[in-house]
Amino acid sequence: MDNQRLFLFLALAAVLFLIYESWMQDYGRPAQLPVAQEQVQGAPGVPVPSVNEIPTVSTTPGAVPAGAALSSALDEALIQVETDLLRLEISPRGATIASAWLLDYAVVPERPEDKFRLLKPEPPNMFIVQSGLLGEQPDVLPTHEAVFTSAQTSYALQPGNDRLEVTLEWTNDTGIRVKKIYTFTRGSYLIESRQVVENGTGAPLIARAYDQLQRTELYDPNEPSFVHTFTGGVYYSPEDKYKKVSFDDIAEGKLDRTVTDGWIAMMQHYFMAAWIPPRGVAETFYTNALNNSRYIIGKYSPPFSIAPGTEHVFENQLFVGPKLQDTLEEIAPGFELAVDYGWLTVIAKPIFWLLSWIHAVVGNWGWAIIVLTILIKLAFYKLSETSYRSMAHMRQLTPRLQALKDRYGDDKQRLNQAMMELYKTEKINPLGGCLPILVQIPVFIALYWVLLESVEMRQAPFVLWLNNLSAPDPYFILPLIMGVSMFVQQKLNPAPPDPIQAKIMMSLPFVFTVFFAFFPSGLVLYWTVNNLLSIAQQWKITRDLELETAKRRR
Repeated sequence: MDNQRLFLFLALAAVLFLIYESWMQDYGRPAQLPVAQEQVQGAPGVPVPSVNEIPTVSTTPGAVPAGAALSSALDEALIQVETDLLRLEISPRGATIASAWLLDYAVVPERPEDKFRLLKPEPPNMFIVQSGLLGEQPDVLPTHEAVFTSAQTSYALQPGNDRLEVTLEWTNDTGIRVKKIYTFTRGSYLIESRQVVENGTGAPLIARAYDQLQRTELYDPNEPSFVHTFTGGVYYSPEDKYKKVSFDDIAEGKLDRTVTDGWIAMMQHYFMAAWIPPRGVAETFYTNALNNSRYIIGKYSPPFSIAPGTEHVFENQLFVGPKLQDTLEEIAPGFELAVDYGWLTVIAKPIFWLLSWIHAVVGNWGWAIIVLTILIKLAFYKLSETSYRSMAHMRQLTPRLQALKDRYGDDKQRLNQAMMELYKTEKINPLGGCLPILVQIPVFIALYWVLLESVEMRQAPFVLWLNNLSAPDPYFILPLIMGVSMFVQQKLNPAPPDPIQAKIMMSLPFVFTVFFAFFPSGLVLYWTVNNLLSIAQQWKITRDLELETAKRRR
């Protein structure tokens, strides 16, 4: 069969297209123009307007109704909190975490002093963390609209201390006192959150706690236009496992699901915020769509009766940070699924583990990818050898196949019959080179997801101009090298006798060069090194086969 190489390249092209379509379907975000020009956030002391409302809370906690208008601008001073990993701004209104900068992550590698801002109280990219209490009567307990007070306006994790506690208080004239306490731990993005309710009245107090995440759609001018990852809500339950709730899903219908030992989150590329309830407590997960394209995923607790003169503590954990794979699994069941490798997770996870192990040895993600490529090539060496031997045999048969084509002309039936007789005589399977290459395609797809989803490789430098393996090559040099390597590899293979197929084959290196120009440079590095190793292996096998043929003829 004279078109097996065409079949292989078209199969790879189809797989690449399916990758793109799959990610667009699962993770594609609608185009959104920025509402206002986002400025670099370097001075956290400037007050910002509040948009942190789910409106009036009804007396039925399960309803959590949608809100009406935005709150007026805050006139209270924001509370500044800084740890070794986070810089936060907490609004007195609801003790809402309105802003969060990740101190170990820059917006772009060229400006390491500009830290990545995950939480933000105003559009574009509004994203905030809210909590509150619901009672039998309105205004008895503080929602996320109530104003809290704090003994200090700034907190910092001091050298030598491993924990930092930030307390905000609310009281009313009935004798109810509520404290919201955030406890930060050195070296961790996991925050302990407690709402302490003190019942100073003369009657039992029924209370529920709710916690939610609110955000708008994501607009990121630094994200490559070809890269589309999921931004939206997620929840985990032991029954449903990892479930994505897109903004469209939230707009179409409200989630109402009682879950024990689960969690909720708002995801975006590399980062997330999540609420994790205490184990063994059945909480209700909900979603809501508000005006101005704001979306909520949240949870509320079962009701608790607090006797007069006593207190009750609603405990939760809040995660605000990057999706680091070596720590997620320790936080909660299923939390590691936040790094979404898709349907090839079973292959992608071992690849990431091996890549991380290599990186621990060589200290550079680029060299780790090269070593991983060599190891994968060695693992598939025998399969590749079968493929290249088949192609080398086909190359030797090219003159005889052309002669058959000239003899039978347009008589396709007789031509195919003669070709099959030739293959049978020479003991060649014309499809022998296809399966070994197709077997490697799942590895390629899995590695694509590893490079795309792993925050560990975000802005990872390699050498020279390649200062970000998670982004496309800014000068397109690596894709050009990849295209040249593909062209050389083609020259080592038999050309199709059909002129049209030959022209298509000659155009494929150019097509793939353009295609790979928009892929993360780490993936292009893998494919380039794989091509170079394949060229060396194929050249050696072809040369050995020619020597064997020459010996037989003697």
